[in-house]
Amino acid sequence: MDISFFSPPETTTFFHKNPQKNDPYLDMQSTNNQPQSSHTSTSISSDSGEPCGDGKWASRLLRECATAISDKDSTKIRHLLWMLNELASPYGDCDQKLASYFLQALFCKATESGQRCYKTLASVAEKSHSFDAARKLILKFQEVSPWTTFGHVASNGAILEALDGENKLHIVDISNTLCTQWPTLLEALATRNDETPHLKLTVVITASIAKPVMKEIAQRMEKFARLMGVPFEFNLISGLSHLGGLTKQNLNIQDDEAIAINCIGALRRVQVEERTAVIHMFQSFQPRIVTVVEEEADFTSSKNDFVKCFEECLRFTTLYFEMLEESFPPTSNERLMLERECSRSIVRVLACDDEIGEGDRECRERGSQWTERLREAFSPVSYSDDVVDDVKALLKRYRTGWSLQPQQADHESGIYLAWKEEPVVWASAWKP
Repeated sequence: MDISFFSPPETTTFFHKNPQKNDPYLDMQSTNNQPQSSHTSTSISSDSGEPCGDGKWASRLLRECATAISDKDSTKIRHLLWMLNELASPYGDCDQKLASYFLQALFCKATESGQRCYKTLASVAEKSHSFDAARKLILKFQEVSPWTTFGHVASNGAILEALDGENKLHIVDISNTLCTQWPTLLEALATRNDETPHLKLTVVITASIAKPVMKEIAQRMEKFARLMGVPFEFNLISGLSHLGGLTKQNLNIQDDEAIAINCIGALRRVQVEERTAVIHMFQSFQPRIVTVVEEEADFTSSKNDFVKCFEECLRFTTLYFEMLEESFPPTSNERLMLERECSRSIVRVLACDDEIGEGDRECRERGSQWTERLREAFSPVSYSDDVVDDVKALLKRYRTGWSLQPQQADHESGIYLAWKEEPVVWASAWKP
């Protein structure tokens, strides 16, 4: 997931029991608590009469609550939110965590408080920015899961092959990965048999990343490039209200440079109706290669159907949480921070309208949808056997459960990272 910002572990209880009040739904307040004790799901049953003894009680209760919100059934909403609050815990098992974080989003949706809640969560996270803490979190996540490194390896391989033999390289990096992708590319450039090329890296920031963090990153990148013996220039573009504001001038694109545009988790933050224009803008920069990596979820086609959007968000988040549960130890603070970042994403998707800033949107689309959009301006580039072998070698470093899948249909492009046979991340490469 996108880990562009995070906050220290904290817990929020949405409903505080008060014996003098009969409506816990209206008695919401935030308090700092100790971890809740584990609840027994085998005694829970939904209003539909289905037993929840299989341990998957959270998805059933959450679905019922989402349907009640869609139906504006206030009595059922109050009952289900109260029940979820009794069972949820950010420190429990996977079901308790899902219940806890989706409860927050469903409450915000029911009370139309999503914008305010998200801004508060984002403000707290941004104030806690620390380069060292962010770096440790990212590196730990990359150590236990290929979720982000899969896209890095695939994109780096495609970029290196497309720009092979060029003396002046210019990579326009539109992502929020804190440049963790680029050290391995610098190493590869340093070991090329021919003359080491000059690399200009222009990083375009599309999320709330503190400037001191990016300054620290720039210094470290420049130091590492000197160590590798790669002529290097680092540029930063921030403060753009939308990606459509990029130009050849502010990117400082020169005629003698071989251009690569790298987009990791960035296009989903562009308004849906503006995506075609942004893709054609990329085309106007005359890049040799465009690499696109996005998570495999669709929050756009169901935008006007809350229940369908909820179902897709729950499906994708459940995969992510189960992956984290199997990758990290139960008491891992890094896991808790990743889950909390994901909780903000859930609020964005389910409880915020289009007024939220571009850098904070979560209008995700699947690989098939991105393929259709990108084909309007570019042609797909198949990954070479060498790049595919590099990706397969990467996956062997992690626990079982990860696999590489080709495109799902003839009209699609790219490759997929799958967790237990379920595609979760899509990577692709494109040329004019």
